[in-house]
Amino acid sequence: MVILLGNQKGGSGKSTLCLLLAYYLSTIKQAKVTVLDMDYQASVSGKFEKAKILENEPIYEVIASDLKYYPALLELLTQNTQEFVLIDLPGKMDDDLLIPIISSAELIICPFNYDEFSVDSTVLFSLVCKEINKLSPIVYVPNRIKSTVKYETKEEVDRVLARFGMVSPNISDRIDFQRVGTVHIPAVLIPVFMPALDFIFNIHMSKGASP
Repeated sequence: MVILLGNQKGGSGKSTLCLLLAYYLSTIKQAKVTVLDMDYQASVSGKFEKAKILENEPIYEVIASDLKYYPALLELLTQNTQEFVLIDLPGKMDDDLLIPIISSAELIICPFNYDEFSVDSTVLFSLVCKEINKLSPIVYVPNRIKSTVKYETKEEVDRVLARFGMVSPNISDRIDFQRVGTVHIPAVLIPVFMPALDFIFNIHMSKGASP
């Protein structure tokens, strides 16, 4: 199953959510996972290489790749029908090489926040994805949500996003997310992100995990 994680807005927590999902699928759901790090910042693959230097046994594979190599990688990775391929997309949508990637997606996960700039970027990202791939479902993950902030536009934004896909339970903002790696996840974060990932898995991914 090919799963994209993306948003045009930088700082949406896309790469961290990719790490959480890879951990969730490989450890909690015991599935085979490969992450394609196609973000220009390469933060996922950077953490992966750092973990290897520290001689930690990887729990899933991370491949840093240029967008142009995607068709060849996809052909190899999708030979195993039980494998989840997670793709950390670049933070911009103005590259034609993204078209085959978005076209191949079976699920698109889009972290966002309720501030104006994040919502505008999220809607634009959704319009582009739906233009290229009308069939793939989109799940929006309210991310880095601060418990002390009252989000005045939350209900209105959720209604707008519901035109494109589903909105998952939110993930609260915690300083511990800075410590998320490719091997270790702080235990205190498990109850913070599990409701959102359980929601996504149960609705869209459980068939991909079954033998």
